[in-house]
Parts: sequence; structure tokens; C-alpha cells
Amino acid sequence: MTDNTLATVAAQLLESGAVNVVIGYCRQAGADAAIPYFARNPQRASLLLFDETCAPNLTVYLSKPEIRALGRVAIVVKERDLRAVNVLLREHVIERADIHLIGAAEGCDTRISLSPAPSPNGDAKARVDELESKSVEERWAFWRVQFEKCIRCYACRQACPLCYCKRCVMEKNTPQWIDTSPHLRGNLAWNVVRAFHLTGRCVGCGECERVCPVGIPLATINQKMANLCTEWFGTESGISPDERAPFTVWSPNDTDHGIL
Repeated sequence: MTDNTLATVAAQLLESGAVNVVIGYCRQAGADAAIPYFARNPQRASLLLFDETCAPNLTVYLSKPEIRALGRVAIVVKERDLRAVNVLLREHVIERADIHLIGAAEGCDTRISLSPAPSPNGDAKARVDELESKSVEERWAFWRVQFEKCIRCYACRQACPLCYCKRCVMEKNTPQWIDTSPHLRGNLAWNVVRAFHLTGRCVGCGECERVCPVGIPLATINQKMANLCTEWFGTESGISPDERAPFTVWSPNDTDHGIL
């Protein structure tokens, strides 16, 4: 795909009034990686591009009231981004009629080539397998080192398209569920709670790990939880907006694994 193809599609959508803003990527002069970009008129659409440096999951913006106030939105989506859209639809955070999807996958309103597509950060599945080959003591030693590095900046939360709560559990202090100090006890509680909140919802986009300033392999935790959901409930998050998350439905055939 050439940049002009995406730019042309975006310009046509804006010029026709089909959308009020196109969320995509552009590159600042001298920068190596692309950054999110909001085109609100056909002329601005000429700056849109897509290449292997377009890493951010732009669907994080879809739940923002500032973006929703702009009107109908067109957004460039990769495969994992589309899965995030499906979860947001499933959870009634957004309405399908309010968004126009531009991407290479089925389910997009406008299909164009987005090759080469960026891959999620690292191989989380391989890392899960490697850790599970170790003893419990070795795994705890590994995660202790990782969680002690956490500085509680919450970049993982801010970059995640599925962390859209108006008030995070971290900000609740009556009662205070999680210690806010950046030490092992509070860091462990924060990362474990967040992992559980994403269980059955995470789409594996890797944004949390990509933006972590201290390099905690957060995608490994989420992948482990996703593996369990597939093993126990046969689910894979984001495949369809009509699916149900495993912890929002009940069946007499469910195992007891998730509640023990």
C-alpha cells in the first residue's frame, strides 16, 4: 500500500461528510516511529501513512469522551486493534454506527492493504512456555524482580484500549484496595488486579508492554490468562462482537477452575 491510498480514502471520507475525524498515523520530521494522528479535514489527511513503525493501538481513543464528541470517527485498525473494537462493542462502550473501520481484515468498512503490519511486542506465547518449564520458586524469583521495577506510572493502563473505567480501582481510597506506593507489595497487587480485570478481555495487542518504561513483560501475564480462558472455556477474546466473556456467562457445564 502506498501512503496516498490511505490518504485518499481518508480525504474522501472527510470531504463527503461520512466521518468527522480520521484517526491514523503520521510521522514527525526526523522521527523514527509513527505517532497517532487525527485528521479533521481532507487536507490534513495527506499526512496519514502506514508502515511497520505504526505500533500504537489507536482504539484506545474510541472510549474517550473528547473523541466521541467530535462525531463519527474513522480509524485505522490492525488485526489486534480490530479485536479490541469487537470487545468494546461487546461491552457496549461504543456503537458500530459511530465508527468507520479502515483496515485489511474482514469486518472493516474500507479494506485496503496494510502490509507490512506491525507485530505485537515480542513472542508472549513462547515466554509463557519458557516460564512454565521452570519451578514455582524460579517463577516467583523472576516475577519478583520484574515487579520490583514497577514505578507505578500507569502507562500500561493509559495505553490499553480496554482500561476505560472512569475511575480506576487504583484511585479508589474508600476503602483503599491497593497500596499506591511503588514497592513490591503494592506493585504485585496492582499488576495482578489489572491482569484479572483483563482476563477474558485482553486481545494481545502488546501495548501495555510496549509502553512500559522499565520493560516489565506484561504481555506474558496477559497471555497466560488468555491461555487459561481458551483451555477452560474455549474462548479467544475479540474474535466477534457477539461473543461473551467467560466471566459474564454461566453454564452448568463450566469447570470449577475459575473460582477455586
